[in-house]
Amino acid sequence: MLIETETTPNPATLKFIPGRKVMDSGTRDFATPEDAEISPLAEALFTLGDVEGVFFGSDFVSVTAGPGTNWFDLKPDVLSILLDHFSADMPLFRAGSAAGISVAAESDFQDDPEDEDVIVQIKELIETRVRPAVANDGGDIIYRGFDKGTVYLKMQGACAGCPSSTATLKHGIESLLKHYVPEVTAVQAV
Repeated sequence: MLIETETTPNPATLKFIPGRKVMDSGTRDFATPEDAEISPLAEALFTLGDVEGVFFGSDFVSVTAGPGTNWFDLKPDVLSILLDHFSADMPLFRAGSAAGISVAAESDFQDDPEDEDVIVQIKELIETRVRPAVANDGGDIIYRGFDKGTVYLKMQGACAGCPSSTATLKHGIESLLKHYVPEVTAVQAV
C-alpha cells in the first residue's frame, strides 16, 4: 500500500492520501487527544507526542505537528501508523462511539428566518465552491451563521491556524460570497 503525502498552505500540517476512502460522509476534526478517544487511528497519531491535530476528510488524513516539530522526523512515524491502520482494514471509530450518526452543523448565531433565501445561497456556494477547494488543502470549512451581512465560518484541519487562512477568508471566500450574494458584507472566522 502506498500513502501519498502533500504539503498544505499550513506549514505545520501535512495531508496523507491512502488511496482509499477515509470517511464515508462528512469530516471529523480532532483538536485534542481527548477528542481522539473515539478513533483508534486519531488516538494512535496523538500518542506520537508531536501531533497537535488530526483531521479526517473523505479520502485523506491531515496531521498537524506541534510547534518546533520537524516533519522529517515525524513523517515516517505517521506513515507507519497510517499504513498499519489501513492495511489491516481497522475501523476508523470505536464501536458505540456514535461515529455513524450524522448531526447537522450547529450554528453559533440564531439565523433570522427572513434571511433564509440568503442563507441557502451562502450554504450552496460554500458546499459547491469553497469546501472542495479547502479539502484540496487538507481542511474543511463549516457554516456557523449569518448576522447583519456577516457570514461566520469555522476552519478545520489544515486550515485551522494556517497563516494564510485570513487571506483565504478575506480575499477568496469573502470575495466569492459578495459577488454572488450582495447581502454579504463580510466573512469572519469563529
